[in-house]
Amino acid sequence: MDFITIDFETATAQRDSPCELGLTFVKDRQIVETKSWLIKPMYADFDYFNVLIHGIRPEDVADKPEFDVLWDEIKPLIENQFLIAHNAGFDMSVLRRTLEAYQLPFPTLQYSCSYIFSKKVWQGLPAYDLKTLCNANGIVFKHHRAGADSRATAELALKAFDRAEVYSVEDFPEKLRTSVGKLFEGGYSPSETKRVYKNVAEQIVGDLSKHNTKSIFYGKTVVFTGTLSSMVRSKAQQAIADIGGILGNAITKDTDFLVVGQQDYKVVGDDGMSSKQEKAIKLIEKGAAIEVISENDFLRNL
Repeated sequence: MDFITIDFETATAQRDSPCELGLTFVKDRQIVETKSWLIKPMYADFDYFNVLIHGIRPEDVADKPEFDVLWDEIKPLIENQFLIAHNAGFDMSVLRRTLEAYQLPFPTLQYSCSYIFSKKVWQGLPAYDLKTLCNANGIVFKHHRAGADSRATAELALKAFDRAEVYSVEDFPEKLRTSVGKLFEGGYSPSETKRVYKNVAEQIVGDLSKHNTKSIFYGKTVVFTGTLSSMVRSKAQQAIADIGGILGNAITKDTDFLVVGQQDYKVVGDDGMSSKQEKAIKLIEKGAAIEVISENDFLRNL
């Protein structure tokens, strides 16, 4: 099976600010080449957080071409091809938003998301980010550079296809329970899956002897979003259950606290917020008494 893996790095949280693109080409289930391009963003701003992640600075791209110039070289490589990205929702939106910013038509191609189908192939892992999956599969790479990430995604996809016995794009719906997305002039359809979530919160039972009626979390519904740096989420949820709090998986008007950990900038929306945080803000604006707190505030009140 032939495919191309794609990875973007961006200068800011805005999806139309690519500063690097990586493509890795797979022919007959063999990696044959990786190409990467540094890109001068349309706007000169670089966010400190993005630079911290990928290490690309404004001076590194000052004399590089902008995306519209590179597009004449890139488009023939991906036109009518099958692309794979790890978290395709991010990378394909970078492609779409950037093309729209330069008023360029979309190419015609198919794509899938290795973040989504990896959940079907390696069930029960603590996380499904590219680094965790590569560590679990013995893939060594320099994370957060576009060429290296695209090659690691190709290696990971090949291992996933071998494990799931996937031999063609037509196998994706049945063997990976993942739809194939499409990009075409004038629009797109996403690569999706019917996700089945295990309600971990319902499986956690608190220790009655540890209930603390003086805690701000006692009798309150607490939801977590993002990655906690101090502990794994299940441990934090256990702490809430032991205090006598109520664990929630989704944000509703009955939620009392939303604890916000570190967000993955490739997963969150353009505003830097997770879907849970966005929903909480909307409910707060409608009068819901939801308190959004940081991990540090959470730890201080345990």
